[in-house]
Amino acid sequence: MNLKELKNHFAPTGVLRVSINLGNPVLANRSKETDEPVGVSVDLAKEFAKELGVTAEMILFDSAGKSVEAVTQEYADIGFFAIDPLRGKLINFTAPYILITGSYLVPNTSPIQSMDEIDQFNNRVVVGKGSAYDLYLTRVLKNATIIQAATSPTVVDEFVEIEAEVAAGVTQQLEFDLKRFPNHRLLPGHFMNIKQAMGVPKSKGEFAAEYLWFFVERMKESGFVARSLQRHGIKGALIAPLEGSA
Repeated sequence: MNLKELKNHFAPTGVLRVSINLGNPVLANRSKETDEPVGVSVDLAKEFAKELGVTAEMILFDSAGKSVEAVTQEYADIGFFAIDPLRGKLINFTAPYILITGSYLVPNTSPIQSMDEIDQFNNRVVVGKGSAYDLYLTRVLKNATIIQAATSPTVVDEFVEIEAEVAAGVTQQLEFDLKRFPNHRLLPGHFMNIKQAMGVPKSKGEFAAEYLWFFVERMKESGFVARSLQRHGIKGALIAPLEGSA
């Protein structure tokens, strides 16, 4: 397939519309200097647009759920999400480019000492609505009550406001929130490994999915992803291993 056909697959409008989730600080943030989006997902989007020979338009969202919807409803051409079977009904995912973790946060005064104690009837677990860990915990927690905050960055604020028992989230976000709410602690270990990948609507076909898959593999193998994480000061995220063919 030639470059023109690739452009028609990914950017039929002549502009690559990219769904960017600002609700996960590992993936993207706003620059303090310019207020423009920056981060590993933004870097990958720009590099992919450069490869196609088109301009990238960043469509910004404050939550994963809204970012996913932009791709499933096809007002974005590609996006950056955690792999999840529910999302996979309408989105073709690449192999992951980075691996992050989900953790629990509790007050220092909480009797909860381990993750095994979370799934109890008297526990309320605050999550970011539509996030990968929301989808996961909704499937696996049978007794605890899940409360959805509007976005992942507001999870701990709501958790503190309503005096809930547990906050769940991406480890790096919770570590950041601990600086604002020091009378809390992270439980040992992680409740899930979160595989961050690129995604494209299934309607764009298998070739588009395969091409995007190999783009991600090349970006990992070349060191592009590692350099991007280092440039943006992201710690605790692991480069996902190469996975070869889709």
